[in-house]
Amino acid sequence: MPAFTAATFAARRLLAVSGVAVLALAATACGPDSGDGYGGKASSTAAAPAATTSAPAAGDSSGVRIVAVKSATLGPIVTDSAGRTLYRFDKDTAKPSASTCTDACAAKWPPVTAQDAVQVTGVESTLVGTVTRPDGTKQVTLNGWPLYRFAGDTAAGQTNGQGVGGTWFASTPEGKKAPGATGQAPAQTPSQTPSSAPSQGSGYSGGY
Repeated sequence: MPAFTAATFAARRLLAVSGVAVLALAATACGPDSGDGYGGKASSTAAAPAATTSAPAAGDSSGVRIVAVKSATLGPIVTDSAGRTLYRFDKDTAKPSASTCTDACAAKWPPVTAQDAVQVTGVESTLVGTVTRPDGTKQVTLNGWPLYRFAGDTAAGQTNGQGVGGTWFASTPEGKKAPGATGQAPAQTPSQTPSSAPSQGSGYSGGY
């Protein structure tokens, strides 16, 4: 039987150590932190899919609704779904539909715009349409007249824009001017129009 030499013993010891190292590496590779796509940690760090829900942009009025109501001061008028009174501007035209309120005017009288079909409650749907504004947006019309809100109305049911500048009037469900010179107090009249109001440009004269 051959005798073990020191060299033979050293070689076998090296092989044993190497085997242990290989087993340790294999165990590490298969551990829960390996990130091989099967462990929980690997799944939790996977990139989330991009969001597909598109929120309405500022000023967007998708799904706008025109509602016929009875005002305590003006009788039958129309509002939006939040109860804000909708107005028409005498300097616009209905045939053909055209909006002349832009820039500073539109800041005080925000146009009612819509990207989708306009819903109605108590209003004849055939009277409702849209017109393309100078900025390319679609403004809702009623019997041809472009519709607006008034920045001076701060709550549902207010009609402070009625009679402002002698050119702004709440719209009836038929698209006509609501009767009455002024809305509910405190209503602004032409004599209360600030002297700094623009007097030209954008088809706007006073009306604040």
